[in-house]
Amino acid sequence: MADDFELDTDDLARRMDGAIANLRTEFASLRTGRASGSMLEPIMVDAYGSPTPINQVGTVNVPEPRMVTINVWDKGLVNKVEKAIRESGLGINPQMNGTIIMLPIPELNEERRRELTKVAGSYAESARVSIRNLRRDGMDQIKKAKDGMSDDDQKFWESSVQELTDAHIKLVDDTLETKQAEIMQV
Repeated sequence: MADDFELDTDDLARRMDGAIANLRTEFASLRTGRASGSMLEPIMVDAYGSPTPINQVGTVNVPEPRMVTINVWDKGLVNKVEKAIRESGLGINPQMNGTIIMLPIPELNEERRRELTKVAGSYAESARVSIRNLRRDGMDQIKKAKDGMSDDDQKFWESSVQELTDAHIKLVDDTLETKQAEIMQV
């Protein structure tokens, strides 16, 4: 029965890739001193009684390297969008001009850059934990099918899962290193 065992490594790899994609999304929301529309993605606005992403209540543009603008479609939501940005912890002071909200991106000082690298490190550690949990799930599947499986087969599947895990952990580390270098760049 266990001779037929085949671990779905493609599914495991897909789920690990999902952890990497989530990490990249979190990294995109970190402010590096350059304007980016993606830094507003995690911010939700209380629009029409439900939390709504900013890009669904207005048009987000980056007209200059150090400026983000949001053209809010509904005049009644302008103050709610401004409030959501102020309370987001981005450290940006929105400026209003009718239905357009301008977000000037200030220069990052050395202390704030170090804080952001620590935040990036915590995001990366969360991704590593997710990948290790997926590794554990794969190893548990192998252990459940252990009865009747040859030792060679068991070692083969365990090494496959470990290789997949090592490759994804290395990808997390490389992505973190790149992001930290980007944050520390003046």
